[in-house]
Amino acid sequence: HVQLVESGGGSVQAGGSLRLSCRHNHRGNCMGWFRQAPGKEREGVAAIYTRVGSTYYADSVKGRFTISQDNAKNTVYLQMNSLKPEGTAMYYCAAAICVYGSTWSDAAKWNYWGQGTQVTVS
Repeated sequence: HVQLVESGGGSVQAGGSLRLSCRHNHRGNCMGWFRQAPGKEREGVAAIYTRVGSTYYADSVKGRFTISQDNAKNTVYLQMNSLKPEGTAMYYCAAAICVYGSTWSDAAKWNYWGQGTQVTVS
């Protein structure tokens, strides 16, 4: 049973930073972060191929967000800098056996989800 536990959300002013953490017991190849604002679809933010460390980002967050992993702690992080008000959303950690190439941002391709952590940017 795969478990994903997010933490690190909160309220921050525009231009500020937050670091989200996802503690997990996933043994597959892919971990990711998604977000969902009220009334909007869940969108891919970033993904990492855990075996090789390859990373993928949504265009809207490139250069501002960084996904990383600490295998010793079974934790994936999302460092978010220069946050914007449009970044206000529930952020979800996701896990998959594998998600290939450009399909990483399709939420339907991911197998497991955390409960989410709220990020509010004002």
